[in-house]
Amino acid sequence: MIELMDTTAAKIVLAIQRGDSINRVANKIGVSYSWVYDWIERLENAEVVANTDNGLRVVDHEMRRQYVEMVAALYRRDTVSQDEAYLVPHFAGLEFVYTEIDAAYVWTHGGYQIARGHDDYPVFIEVHERDVDRWTAFFQRFGIDATVGERPDASDVDGSVHYVLFPKIDGIAIEWVDGDPVIPLDDAVDRMAANRAAYEPALEIIADEYGIDIDASHHSASAD
Repeated sequence: MIELMDTTAAKIVLAIQRGDSINRVANKIGVSYSWVYDWIERLENAEVVANTDNGLRVVDHEMRRQYVEMVAALYRRDTVSQDEAYLVPHFAGLEFVYTEIDAAYVWTHGGYQIARGHDDYPVFIEVHERDVDRWTAFFQRFGIDATVGERPDASDVDGSVHYVLFPKIDGIAIEWVDGDPVIPLDDAVDRMAANRAAYEPALEIIADEYGIDIDASHHSASAD
């Protein structure tokens, strides 16, 4: 059983949400499909996860808890990198979507950044209001700062990567891009068009890739 105490196995188990496919988990953690498939077989044989017709699910929740402790201890020892910033939220076992700046970042496949730097890298996520305390406790366990509702001053947080939580009462609409959950494209474009001066390059990328006539479809938003 000791061979299961592996960081890749831990990331796979922590990233699984009930019903996920192997491909989605692979995309979430940035590991090849074949490598995740191999680990899923081992984890299924050890009765840690189940691979069913309805997708993956974790069946050994004590093992999952052990993986959380192991991975959290590793993250507390060092700073979170920009790439890891989009991995860590998948480990919470809670529903979320990327929003604000990160909606543009995800929909452009990392092609657009604004108002962030290596020394101050907030990540913006929408979460269910009922889960805010669980999210806060999760990030504390990983030694990562998190605030609710607004971006803090860089001097008020430790490290460069930190999280800004936007609680939602009425549910979360999710689309998936490259293994990341994000607000729907129309919603993202509307928000960017409302602040067009800042997001013009992202809108051009999105218009080209997704075949959206942004000037026509979002004229009223961009005219404000």
